[in-house]
Amino acid sequence: MSDTIIQVENLGKKYIIGHQQANRSGEYTTLRDLIANGARSIWNRLNPLTQNSKLKTQNSTKEEFWALKDVSFEVKQGEVIGIIGRNGAGKSTLLKILSRITEPTEGRVKIRGRVASLLEVGTGFHPELTGRENIYLNGAILGMTRAEIQRKFDEIVDFAEVEKFLDTPVKHYSSGMYVRLAFAVAAHLEPEILIVDEVLAVGDAAFQKKCLGKMGDVATKEGRTVLFVSHNMATLQKICQKGFVLDKGRCIFAGSQIEAISEYLSDSTDMSNLNGRSERKGNGKIRIRQIEFLDTQRNILKNVPSGIDIEIRFYYERACEIHIEGLQLSLHLSSRMQENLLMINNRATGSVLSSLKREPYFSCYIKKLPLTAGKYYLSYTIMPDYGLGQEYIDALSNAVEFNVIDGDFYNSGHTISSDFGFFLLDATWS
Repeated sequence: MSDTIIQVENLGKKYIIGHQQANRSGEYTTLRDLIANGARSIWNRLNPLTQNSKLKTQNSTKEEFWALKDVSFEVKQGEVIGIIGRNGAGKSTLLKILSRITEPTEGRVKIRGRVASLLEVGTGFHPELTGRENIYLNGAILGMTRAEIQRKFDEIVDFAEVEKFLDTPVKHYSSGMYVRLAFAVAAHLEPEILIVDEVLAVGDAAFQKKCLGKMGDVATKEGRTVLFVSHNMATLQKICQKGFVLDKGRCIFAGSQIEAISEYLSDSTDMSNLNGRSERKGNGKIRIRQIEFLDTQRNILKNVPSGIDIEIRFYYERACEIHIEGLQLSLHLSSRMQENLLMINNRATGSVLSSLKREPYFSCYIKKLPLTAGKYYLSYTIMPDYGLGQEYIDALSNAVEFNVIDGDFYNSGHTISSDFGFFLLDATWS
């Protein structure tokens, strides 16, 4: 018998999106307008003369949207698959189809075995029932017998760490408690396929570590299959053997997890045009339009040698007059696998931004860059100073990618491999 446990062939899911038309004057729609439009809509449907009119075509407010299109892949028994993609790529839609929550528009899915899904906090829980009752309810939904649930009951409670609140209705649980119990039920009731969609981000760090360990045990020791959606690249690389990359509803890559992460990160952002980046946040009073790395002679660096003094220059444009001295600018560095490495903030270092320069840019100076060779991402946030509110003025994750190349950090004639970590310390021995 084939060891293929999930087979997806030419899968597609179409939604019909309705758009609310704005009136020409830009004013709010009144109750009178709604009644008049409703009557006009009924008349247009009943009057055969308007069925095919150009006016009806022009006023159409619906369009087709393909959340998934022509997706095909196979999953073998015991594989841990990481599914990667930007927001709106179709990841959650795919998992809902695999979980039989929604039906595909076209194509087909063959699944061999029981599926346990954890797609959002408290999936399958009834808020009025207690934690104990929801364990039995969830198990029954998954197709387990009462004897199977009772056999695993103590393990589920111990793993979820909710014994004190076991007879409390789950509507009183915190989101973290919800996740702990929901994951414990899904992972311990022995499904052949476990589907997890990003919800572990709600739990605390210790519980996330416990869940990741359990998913590894489910796959390696119990031979079960796991489909895992996350934006944490380091976690995906650690627990997954294979990866699928989704983009605009299509599967654009399937291969090893490391290759999938590389494919996703290489295409996930347009580094050449910060103004064109739609994922940025903020009110736009100030916007960073360009970021440059320079050495002490003001030469622009394409590759940054480890151990040199550098200037990171943020060119900005203003949409209105704003008090520059009242801003805090933070830059965040992360690894190729999206691990947060460090944060530098002008207020924390006692630096006040000045608007006296003729050319509009902020500069951050870093002495003896302490990074080993490799690819890194720079993100930034601009906010009002403490006490003036915490509203984003401008913020962009993974604004630029930059390369650090080997340099003689210790002036010893030797370079340090990145295999030993990300950071170099300016240390001496005696």
